[in-house]
Amino acid sequence: MDKKKLIGMNLAELQDVAYKGGMPRFVGRQLAEWIYAKGAVGFDEMVNISKKNKQWLSDNFEIGREAPVKATRSADGTVKYLFAAGEGRSVESVYIPDHDRATLCVSSQVGCKMNCYFCATGKMGFKANLDAAGIINQILSVPPRPAQGQAPMNPLTNVVFMGMGEPLDNFAAVLRVIEILTAPWGLAWSPKRITVSTVGKLPQLKELLDRTQVHVAISVHTADTTQRESMMPAQKAFPISSVMRCLQGYDFSHQRRLSLEYIVWCGVNDDIAHADMLVKLIGKTDCRVNLIRFHAIPGVELHPASEERMIMLRNYLNQKGITATIRASRGEDIDAACGMLAAKS
Repeated sequence: MDKKKLIGMNLAELQDVAYKGGMPRFVGRQLAEWIYAKGAVGFDEMVNISKKNKQWLSDNFEIGREAPVKATRSADGTVKYLFAAGEGRSVESVYIPDHDRATLCVSSQVGCKMNCYFCATGKMGFKANLDAAGIINQILSVPPRPAQGQAPMNPLTNVVFMGMGEPLDNFAAVLRVIEILTAPWGLAWSPKRITVSTVGKLPQLKELLDRTQVHVAISVHTADTTQRESMMPAQKAFPISSVMRCLQGYDFSHQRRLSLEYIVWCGVNDDIAHADMLVKLIGKTDCRVNLIRFHAIPGVELHPASEERMIMLRNYLNQKGITATIRASRGEDIDAACGMLAAKS
């Protein structure tokens, strides 16, 4: 029988593990420190836990760390990692270095139920939710420990839930991982280092906003509701107007940030009329707009907007008092850019 994994457990659960093994509950806190803060991959590394207790832990549990099974490096330094996800399935994570920053784009599901027309993950259909262990393992295992003589990669500074899946469709596991990332007994990160991207799944979005202080990114892509419904079926269940009304109840004027994601397609949403619809949708909501280049995927009859159109939209939105930026594409040559993850391997 498979041993239960310790990664993905919170402090109370690790304390219960210690208690079950006849150890003081403070050993649960030591386990949390070794697993999360120190990144231990084996019980033998836990020097402040007795040999007897480590043996009991090893007999009954596993830490649960699993290294990526494959890494593919882009010409721009981006690295795509393939992780096993059980039952022959796999997911991908993308490591994006940028000067002194290193961001990991993590997956929360194998496939996705949202079925957005322009997304390779959506074309897979939904296969499975990752549990908290499967999500936090990506974060703990990237970048890998360097081999002897190999220069270390920059440690992670940020995590974005923008990989495979709709994070709020696997809300309990994502919330658990945010707890591990931000708790003093976990990685003790500031929530400002974490961004959760969503199509706008209500009411989980409201609960995320109420229970955490992480940044939020909303996949808008077009403010034309009829057009959005034809490309993003989630529009029918979670109209973007309802999503924006929900967001208006929160303060994004200080450290917490709200971003609207807007993939720009040639002849679809790259004109002034669509920009004006977006301005109207935003109203007085404090946010920024990320204009994203479309990355072609098989079977999708859409084309990226020209650089001139991207710049025109950015400048027009800026003139309307909305901060808009053009997101740099990373990892397109290895199918690691926005909308391209499909775990083909």
